Amino acid sequence: MSSDLKTQLELWRSQIEQTIEREMPPADRRPAVIHEAMRYAVLGGGKRLRPILAIAAADACGADPTPLLRPICALELIHTYSLVHDDLPALDDDDLRRGRKTTHVVFGEAMAILAGDALLTEAFCWLTEPVAGVDPAGQLLAARLVARAVDASGMIGGQVADLEAESLETRTQDRAVLMDELAFIHRNKTGRLLTASLELGGVLAGADDARLGHLRAYGEAIGLAFQIVDDLLDLEGSAETLGKTAGKDVAQGKLTWPSLLGIEAARTRVEELVKAAENSAVMIGRPEYLVPLARYIGARRS
Repeated sequence: MSSDLKTQLELWRSQIEQTIEREMPPADRRPAVIHEAMRYAVLGGGKRLRPILAIAAADACGADPTPLLRPICALELIHTYSLVHDDLPALDDDDLRRGRKTTHVVFGEAMAILAGDALLTEAFCWLTEPVAGVDPAGQLLAARLVARAVDASGMIGGQVADLEAESLETRTQDRAVLMDELAFIHRNKTGRLLTASLELGGVLAGADDARLGHLRAYGEAIGLAFQIVDDLLDLEGSAETLGKTAGKDVAQGKLTWPSLLGIEAARTRVEELVKAAENSAVMIGRPEYLVPLARYIGARRS
């Protein structure tokens, strides 16, 4: 990562952290335990990649992202809600997230479920609160794009398919069927919200259809690249570097890119996707941050 990108990411992360800290309900608001759990989950670190992508998209489309930070940071609430629920015993049953105990381990399963529900609801309050200088119709479109990205045909659908795929390889060895299912999982469970993050930034910035199309293509490429890298890190990383339990995919028999095509083919595909994202960023016209962000996503180690 270049020093310029590192400095910019640190600035954006600081702005995101400050916005979330300021806008989240205070921990002592009654009933205190739910607000404590919400803040524990969302203020517990993380790369903040989704709001960063939205900020970079708004910047690439010529807007000042600062007035847009509240709706942009809603993306982190949605992402965190999905992690809180994904870690529950009924799903991935994990006790480590972002380098510390998962929300249900600290607050109990019932409160973790409710905290996730509350984070999702709070996110749409942030997304729909009027922003000065932003066309209300555009803001409504942005909120709808995010909602569609995480509905039962988007992120939730991808999570369902991920659960069902744990037994798929025992039912069929047809490589085409397995690859089709894996593509669906990757495109929806991870890729849809990453793509919507870029669309959100673009729509709030008043981007035209051409730029939104390039942002969408960029998001689809880096969304798949991100998930393939995740699959590789699950094989090659450690709990210390990942901040979560390593080796879970193999242990649970999940479909992954390396398991179907091998590690080298997975790495080659990441390189191809990063290049495709770079090409889309150039078409937007201001690729100063989007190009190095694509490279960062392809080369990340946590």
